[in-house]
Amino acid sequence: MPQKPRTDRAAAVSAVGDPTPRALYNLVGSRDAPTSRDDAAAALGISRSTAAFHLDRLAEAGLLTVEFRRPAGRSGPGAGRPTKYYVRSAAEVTVSVPERNYELAADIFARAIAEAAESRRPVRDVLRRVAAETGREAGQRAGDFDAALVAGGYEPRPDAAGGVVMGNCPFHRLAQQHTELVCELNYQLLDGVAQGVPGCGRRIVADPGAGRCCIRVFADQPGPTDQPGPTDQPSPTDQPADDAGRTAGH
Repeated sequence: MPQKPRTDRAAAVSAVGDPTPRALYNLVGSRDAPTSRDDAAAALGISRSTAAFHLDRLAEAGLLTVEFRRPAGRSGPGAGRPTKYYVRSAAEVTVSVPERNYELAADIFARAIAEAAESRRPVRDVLRRVAAETGREAGQRAGDFDAALVAGGYEPRPDAAGGVVMGNCPFHRLAQQHTELVCELNYQLLDGVAQGVPGCGRRIVADPGAGRCCIRVFADQPGPTDQPGPTDQPSPTDQPADDAGRTAGH
């Protein structure tokens, strides 16, 4: 569920913020063969030291990968040290403020659709299970419920009702257009996180009016009534829309 830390992604984006490193990144990416410092300097008309500085910075940010090899025709003793070459990394870097995680939603939806097509089961049923499994895996990795929420971009915060609400929905834009579906995904995902953290002691409640997401979290204490589950959650679309015409809570 968590993405690469936002600070790391922001650093990667800032690494191509200036004209010279951006030109170097584009140059390396446009070539089929790896590019050396000398090649890059000659192509852009800059000094070798400048090219080396920015290429190494791009590599540190994860935007380029580095390999060492001797130039063609030079081998054996006396051939000198291998030359450093750069190729564009396959990694993708995105930064959003506030945090969004549409890639996670896309992965869950794609897995659910593929599995439903193969098993001939209803997509919605498979989606619930896949989201819950994804949450459990995230909870097991994090080992801490609050840490998993923070890593997932939910921005948990206490509320006056004695529970915890989310200050952000990582799937905000999707939730505007497909509110009920995305709220159900959020419920299953975070309920799975709670299941994945040993001794978590948290109860997930579907609440369309809670914070900026459709989830409220309470300490796991028995209550007088059952809490909504996967099939009996209140419909997020039953609430009134705000002045902007969107469902409140997202």
